Amino acid sequence: MGNPRPVVVPRLQHWDGGTGSLPHGRLARVVGDEPALRERLVREIGHLTGLTLAAAGGPARAGDVVLTLDPALTCEAGGDRFAEEGYLLDVTGEQVRISAPTPTGLFYGTRSLLQILRTTAELPVGGAADWPDYPVRGFVLDVGRRFFTPGFIRERLAVMGWFKLNELQLHLNDNGFLDPGGTWDDVQAGFRLVPGDPALAGLASADGAYDRADWDSFEDTAAANGVTVVPEIDAPAHALALVRFRPSLGLGDDHLDLSRPAATQFVKDLFTEFAPWFRGPHAHFGADEYLADEPRYKEFFNAMAAHLRALGKRPRAWGSLTRMAGGVPDGYDRDVVVNCWATVWYGPHEAGRDGHSFINTSDSLLYVVPAATYYHPDGLDGEHLYEHWAPHVFPDGQSVAPGDPRLLGAMSAVWNDITAAPYTEDDVRDLIEPTFAVLAQKMWSGAGGLPYDAFTEAVRRAGGPVPG
Repeated sequence: MGNPRPVVVPRLQHWDGGTGSLPHGRLARVVGDEPALRERLVREIGHLTGLTLAAAGGPARAGDVVLTLDPALTCEAGGDRFAEEGYLLDVTGEQVRISAPTPTGLFYGTRSLLQILRTTAELPVGGAADWPDYPVRGFVLDVGRRFFTPGFIRERLAVMGWFKLNELQLHLNDNGFLDPGGTWDDVQAGFRLVPGDPALAGLASADGAYDRADWDSFEDTAAANGVTVVPEIDAPAHALALVRFRPSLGLGDDHLDLSRPAATQFVKDLFTEFAPWFRGPHAHFGADEYLADEPRYKEFFNAMAAHLRALGKRPRAWGSLTRMAGGVPDGYDRDVVVNCWATVWYGPHEAGRDGHSFINTSDSLLYVVPAATYYHPDGLDGEHLYEHWAPHVFPDGQSVAPGDPRLLGAMSAVWNDITAAPYTEDDVRDLIEPTFAVLAQKMWSGAGGLPYDAFTEAVRRAGGPVPG
């Protein structure tokens, strides 16, 4: 009988166990492709094991961890997902080989190796082929209503990379809700990027915003951890920060007045201003919960989609077309990826019918709102997600078939609706991270192959990112 599948979170898609093992102490060097990853892996293995390895080029030999980037590498079972993010991990009695068609896949292979090193006394001989079931495995953080320090965001990116989560959507502007008897002047609003254009001076929030150096640090950290940052500037609703900066463009609440062409142009100008910051292929223009002027909303939706493509970005938006278009959303740009967040606004059945690719961001299943009386204020139910949820599962009878070609994956989210509540970013970390591993498991390789209690023990043993 071959060696059992080693403990890795998320679980390896395929394992072919051999016999025997490779003692940790026999590892001497990390060689091969991707010099920065070689150096990093040397530091990480040293931290885990106390070994002093060398990073080197040249031919491989016994005792080496060999990293090979091979764009021609394929895996029939993994298909396109393997081609984009998959890897092979082979352990013999002499060395370890990690091979992948992309740098991201190679990085993910090193995360699996580190977890195996952490959970075994000796590396089990065998071979793994690993790839994700879905291309989008993400998390949305609302920094518009509440500022989170750059260090917090970089730390979340490292944790995401450890569990092979691959998209962090930063919701960069938003506002609180109008209290009964209150006025919009009393409502908190935030815009979290510091523009360089003097004409936009004063738009960034005084209580916290990210300058170009901060954003570059997010992009650098994301790239080093296999994560893509998805920036979101939300309009024409949730736009109180924009309305306060340009009052003539508002409707007296948190809605832009789309009867004024300058309102749409202003949002375009914001994306033009910050597009050079955004290294990833995607940009999100919000477009949720607008309650006025459907014909002009359609014009805005299509104009923003075209503008983002002109900036070299693939447009995304929150699903709102059922409510906005009365269930007949004709004439909308279909080359926009939709976050399906509430079936009454635009469910996956409608999105698929209309030709949109979509992401499961279900409010009732995947939202955390700290200090609220709704949407999992104490964090998501990890056991329920592990036992009953998968990316194709939606509420209200709107589940789609597993592997639906328009379903890209899923994202959990933290929304800071209760703007005056005295919780901290550490509190938010404690709410979200217990279920990061569960969500990663269900998005990467489905059922974890273990009872929930055993899975949580596997997560504990896998630990978190290795200081490098």
